[in-house]
Amino acid sequence: MTEAAPATATDTFGVFGTTAVLIVTDPPALGLARSIADAELAAVDAACSRFRPDSELSRLNHAHGELTPVSELFAELIAEALRAAELTDGDVDPTCGQALTAAGYDRDFAELRAGPLPGPGPASPVAGWRAVRLDQPARTVRLDRGAQLDLGATAKAWAADRCARLIAARTGCGALVSLGGDIAVAGPPPGGGWRVRTTDDHAAGPDAPGQTVSIRSGGLATSSTTVRTWTAGGRVMHHIIDPATGSPVASCWRTVSVAAESCADANIASTAAIIRSEAAPGWLSAAGLPARLVRSDGSVTTTAGWPDEKAQDD
Repeated sequence: MTEAAPATATDTFGVFGTTAVLIVTDPPALGLARSIADAELAAVDAACSRFRPDSELSRLNHAHGELTPVSELFAELIAEALRAAELTDGDVDPTCGQALTAAGYDRDFAELRAGPLPGPGPASPVAGWRAVRLDQPARTVRLDRGAQLDLGATAKAWAADRCARLIAARTGCGALVSLGGDIAVAGPPPGGGWRVRTTDDHAAGPDAPGQTVSIRSGGLATSSTTVRTWTAGGRVMHHIIDPATGSPVASCWRTVSVAAESCADANIASTAAIIRSEAAPGWLSAAGLPARLVRSDGSVTTTAGWPDEKAQDD
């Protein structure tokens, strides 16, 4: 949850099956900011929605390994997903499309939450990110070994960064863009910075268990196994896939929040931390990334200068 500062303007709307929050430090600029966000988010959805048969991603996934021409935007989104895979040694892998479908995540999330599903299918093997053959200058892609893309782990955060950057550049004011809790900021921040409540659920109110922090630049992302869930065959499933098993990861962390130089980097790190489980704090500390990790019992571990909760309360 983000907290609007005085002399700011806020717009909240639905996108990508989640909630978007847009805040600008110059209220008259809100209309222009929203139009910029709408155009950019519509373009990202048309490029990489797994649930639109007319999206570029759907066409690529159904190309049966043939070399496929793609738009500049889609090529950039795939490149970002491959960067995430390389940075995390494959823990954040864009070829989890079949695994997500096997787990029951085969439709828009609002539909998925409408009712219990039949039992999930057997865990589907992940082809691995090196099966994605992207020639970005030529704007062509081929998927080897039956790979099926899902860019959900990176595209939303990348879009938040892009929207915040474009809004700040065109309006000259500070901007915060939150897409389902993936938060990017750009331009001059309000006094005291942008205040963000880190919780399990980005849509929770200010009294939800968590911690309020302030950021002035870059981004902050939260990954959780407790919010984007559904029931299949009596089992609670979630959307973070362990590429090693092809199944939703069994992590010691229910929620991880990370601050970084961009929302995309924060999201990559928070997702990888969930997958790395007990090894995550050491990895985040070595990378110098401030993070707040919450175990299933609610106990909290922090890394690399994340603000101390008790000191804030004093």
